[in-house]
Amino acid sequence: MKVRTRFAPSPTGYMHIGNLRTALYTYLIARSQGGQFILRIEDTDQERYVEGAVDVIYKTLKMVGLDYDEGPDIGGPYGPYVQSQRKQIYQEYAQKLVELGGAYYCFCPKERLDALREECQRKKIPFKYDGHCRNLSDGEIEKRLKNGEKYVIRQRIPSTGTITFHDEVFGTITVENSTLDEGVLLKSDGLPTYNFANVVDDYLMRITHVVRGSEYLSSTPKYNHLYNAFGWDIPTYIHLPPVMREAGKKLSKRDGDASFEDFYNKGYLVEAIVNYVALLGWSPGDDREFFTLDELKSVFSISGLNKSPAIFDVNKLRWMNGEYIRKKTVEEFNQLALPYYEKSVKTDSIDYMKLSSLLQTRIEVLNDIPDNIDFIDELPEYDIKMYIHKKMKTNLENSLENLKKSYEVLKELEEWNEDTIKETLMELVQRLGVKNGQVLWPIRTAVSGKQFTPGGAIELLDLLGKDESLRRIEIGIEKLMNEANT
Repeated sequence: MKVRTRFAPSPTGYMHIGNLRTALYTYLIARSQGGQFILRIEDTDQERYVEGAVDVIYKTLKMVGLDYDEGPDIGGPYGPYVQSQRKQIYQEYAQKLVELGGAYYCFCPKERLDALREECQRKKIPFKYDGHCRNLSDGEIEKRLKNGEKYVIRQRIPSTGTITFHDEVFGTITVENSTLDEGVLLKSDGLPTYNFANVVDDYLMRITHVVRGSEYLSSTPKYNHLYNAFGWDIPTYIHLPPVMREAGKKLSKRDGDASFEDFYNKGYLVEAIVNYVALLGWSPGDDREFFTLDELKSVFSISGLNKSPAIFDVNKLRWMNGEYIRKKTVEEFNQLALPYYEKSVKTDSIDYMKLSSLLQTRIEVLNDIPDNIDFIDELPEYDIKMYIHKKMKTNLENSLENLKKSYEVLKELEEWNEDTIKETLMELVQRLGVKNGQVLWPIRTAVSGKQFTPGGAIELLDLLGKDESLRRIEIGIEKLMNEANT
């Protein structure tokens, strides 16, 4: 049988990292076995529906390269692929389940259920429906339906015995039937609950492998009772442990944890995010850390999934993103950096390719670019003490002296480029009999006003051009002279 998996998000906001990981693993399970990957939108909880969230799902899956074979926007043989459009289907199967004895009509009013919940709270026990309507006669049911009484359809679960299921990550699990609540399958408005809709849809869409979070492990016995009542084959279960912000604290939309889109907008590369997310709970069996999506399709296996929660380490993601940036050609990096340059640099004479060759090895995230190049348009105010560098053996006195001498030789340069600048300054260093840093550090400070820059003094002089470089060195000389005269 061909493997068929589905990613079935609810349109309740952005795509958080846990959602993306579920989508990725679901996709890889299908593709690694030559199977099909389906997108389904589970929007039966209309109160939580967020306008535009479906478009976010489409956009995110497209950006990360998770192409699906069937879905709401492309169709397929088992549609519709949006649950709110399948209302009639669920109603038919709910009625069928009643006829098969796997469900029953419940006419309990809200007041009675609220009182039952309050009683459970007083006793400090989990809420469990007491089966009040479980054994109504056919005549009583027919009479109430004719009277137009509101009802829901509840699942009928054996009150004795156990049910056992196997999960590919957590192994074999056995549960006492008496602990299971006979939950609502079809609400009074005719819409299904998640517990019912996902079982019906997975069966009708021929899903062979169900991938979802481990929080659904406790509901799986109830799903299996539904499969058994209908006489359907039970799919292969793969429950994923949560992604944690820290030990004991799950990543959460409500807590403001970053979404895929947040990271992308902060300048993380799509391929780095996908690579890192793939390793949040899965291991290839060796120490390898870098994978393209195509490589993941080849090496991914269910057996590599871990049952322990994964800790999301943003510093590890930053490091990995930096490695991906450095793997780019300078031309590729320049294309990525261009929007940041155009926003941050107004000086027309700046050679962006030259700037990219300096920046590429020095940043981990594209959003680091503005802070690294904010000196280009305008020399920032800086502390005179920046000229003092213990390692470079510079102080205010020798910085002033060497800046003056550097200015004199640089202003005579007719051809201004990295090679001529380097040759001129190295000749000066040799003539003065000092270490390179005693000449280069004061220049770097004077032209950038920053302690950390993309490139050293020679590269910065070349980048800024002769006139601007000399102007800034003059400012540096003046600052140092003013300090010496005070």
